[in-house]
Amino acid sequence: MQLTLYVRRDCHLCAEMHRDLLALESAQAFTLELVDIDSDAELVARYGHKVPVLIGEGEEICHYFLDEPQLAAYFNRPP
Repeated sequence: MQLTLYVRRDCHLCAEMHRDLLALESAQAFTLELVDIDSDAELVARYGHKVPVLIGEGEEICHYFLDEPQLAAYFNRPP
């Protein structure tokens, strides 16, 4: 399963969520793609100050802080 984490440079919340996700990555069997929103004007317009934002299959799972119950619900939803 592929998750995307939208981040921005020098964002302490982004670093925290990234670290928390890396700790869960092997146990939950997902891969994580990091995308710096400042590299794309459309992403800046979409996410602005909402980063970090965790997305799975086009669906927002959580933002600002890792919501582990919400992430678990995402992983356990029916296909």
